[in-house]
Amino acid sequence: MRQMLTQEAARIMAEEGVRDFYLAKRKAADRLGAPGTQNMPRNQEVQDALLEYQRLFKADRQPDQLRRLRETAVEAMRYFSRFRPRLVGPVLDGTASDWSDVNLHVFADTPEEVAIFLMDEGIPFEPSERRFRVNRDAWETFPVFRFLAGDVTVDLTVFGRAGIRQAPRSQVDGQPMSRADIGRVEALLEEPGMREEGTAY
Repeated sequence: MRQMLTQEAARIMAEEGVRDFYLAKRKAADRLGAPGTQNMPRNQEVQDALLEYQRLFKADRQPDQLRRLRETAVEAMRYFSRFRPRLVGPVLDGTASDWSDVNLHVFADTPEEVAIFLMDEGIPFEPSERRFRVNRDAWETFPVFRFLAGDVTVDLTVFGRAGIRQAPRSQVDGQPMSRADIGRVEALLEEPGMREEGTAY
């Protein structure tokens, strides 16, 4: 049952755009007729199964989509370079799908700095908030600004300047989230299977 739950949760995340591991696992349990089960897989197990699902069933288009999202991320990171952007989430870890946004962490003295920059540049945006676990027992809420870059949604979460030194906890494994600067993202675009033939990044 645990293996079936893992595979079904991964399929739900890949095919339906569900990004919350808990929700994907609960949906999987309902569909497998085991809504009361306590034998839930760990998030890391579902993440590994998601990567394998995409390798097996999405190989014809997922790499191209991932490359396109990473290219958008690089463009956005250059644009917001004053805020020392870092790429996080599915576009970084390789599990991005058709439903994925480009998630950037940016760093400023105040969230208003980022909002004013967006307004000065004439970029329409939608404000929001997001909660992160910052250590084992504490959660904090951070401002978020979302906007469209072409047909891709870019999601900016604003941290204080000192926040660059301590990433919030990942929902996958509870460790500090992986963050990548622009150099690392450009390097990812040069990896075998990611570089588009005839294109120089």
